[in-house]
Amino acid sequence: MIKCILENGRETSFRHVTVGAIALNEKQEVLLVKRAQSLTRGNTYTLPGGFLDRDEDLKEGALRELKEETGYDGRIEFLFQINDSPKRPKEDRQNVDFVFIVKIVGGEMELNQEVTDIKWFSKESLPSEENFAFDHRVIILHYFEYLKKSFTLPIIGQANL
Repeated sequence: MIKCILENGRETSFRHVTVGAIALNEKQEVLLVKRAQSLTRGNTYTLPGGFLDRDEDLKEGALRELKEETGYDGRIEFLFQINDSPKRPKEDRQNVDFVFIVKIVGGEMELNQEVTDIKWFSKESLPSEENFAFDHRVIILHYFEYLKKSFTLPIIGQANL
């Protein structure tokens, strides 16, 4: 939570905005990153993503995070989900998360200080729930369901299977 003092002097807490990218290759495998041990929920997998920076819009933030965490350049295809649930599992900040479907258009896979591994996973080879940092496994599985039978997007709230 972000601690703030409002104009009237009242102190309060606000929620963070995060962005994420579901990137798939031609084999319908999803790109995941393994978080560095030093980060919250380190040594677990997640979608490339993170906090929205000041002065950037949601799409810019998602593409920046994809580039920073994987080395890949992307193009936004569409918004998949807005997860505004304050009761997201494995969340300590009640982030409001915007997840985009992204097409990789260039760049090369590259590790950095936040990421210890970058891998493509099929639906069948996804890491188990306990090996995910946040609720991204459920979001990914929901996207695979969308590929089989499309439904109205974006999803608002938590994806449940």
